[in-house]
Amino acid sequence: MTNESRGVSRRGMLGGAAAVGVAAPAFIGKAIAQGQVTWRVQSHWPKASVSFNDSLVKLASILEDKTEGAFKMELFGAGEFAKGPEIFAITQRGIVQMGTGSASYYENEGTCAGFAYGIPGTLRNALEQMHYIKNMGVEELFASELAEKGVIYKAEKAYPTELVVSKKVNSVDDFKGLKLRSSGTMLDYLTAAGASASYIAGSELYQALSSGVVDGAHWGAAQGAQSMSLWEVCKHHYRPPLGFTDDAWIFNADAVEALPDDIRTVFEAAVETRYFLRSAEYMHLEAKALTEGVETQGITVEEFPDDVLALFTEASGQIIEKEAAKSEKAATCADSLRTLMKDLGYS
Repeated sequence: MTNESRGVSRRGMLGGAAAVGVAAPAFIGKAIAQGQVTWRVQSHWPKASVSFNDSLVKLASILEDKTEGAFKMELFGAGEFAKGPEIFAITQRGIVQMGTGSASYYENEGTCAGFAYGIPGTLRNALEQMHYIKNMGVEELFASELAEKGVIYKAEKAYPTELVVSKKVNSVDDFKGLKLRSSGTMLDYLTAAGASASYIAGSELYQALSSGVVDGAHWGAAQGAQSMSLWEVCKHHYRPPLGFTDDAWIFNADAVEALPDDIRTVFEAAVETRYFLRSAEYMHLEAKALTEGVETQGITVEEFPDDVLALFTEASGQIIEKEAAKSEKAATCADSLRTLMKDLGYS
């Protein structure tokens, strides 16, 4: 199959599902007659992670329900077939039909990855991130790059990224002494501000923190820290957020094209609408999780010192310039971000 034919037939997923609602079960008769569709899904989330259940299990349940059982998913937690960035390759090759991850894992696959992930220190709430990704064309630009490799990309939810640390940060010197787990542009951001940042897969994160390999990490924000038990070893939860980002779905393009038309309509609509529903739900649950952490787990919510925040501001500008230089599409993403920040009064 040529890239040209992929571009035409997969227009629905690249441009967003046209349908707002999910098709009624009566529409699925043809698919049921053709037999069940079963997809293997490799998640980057460990099964302990809140998003494994609230994002992935939930989507699988919706799709099975809306297709009267015609579309099922076999779900694998982090590392069962592959972990983190490795999931792209097994999805591309069709070993699994679907994966979860982050645009930060796909930096070698597309030049717009940094903007699809989120530039730290720029946008200040999830609604701004959602608008930037969906309405200002960033998701579509990045998806067009991955489509050339036979993979369909869709944002899964927008959410804050916040650090949890095992020791309090009182100064720039304290911050520069930290060893932190990170990924993507956030890794560049923390490194530019002086910390020692490196990538560690989610399935290995608790052990790395508890053994002192790293002093702190981000795995989303409050819900991520709570569900992954990071607060057991990192009692200092830092705000404001480092930035806002998106988790992601990736799909083998041939597997999507092979779906019966009626199942595919349900699938595309569910993926698109869940982005907005899950993003809103996530921010509600963030507040709840943080309150529980303070009241029952003895965490303290801290603010970075002003001199550390100044380093973050400088680092953010450097990252935008670096990411923009990667291609014309990346430069377009950067221009959109600068425009939005100016319109919001942030620059």
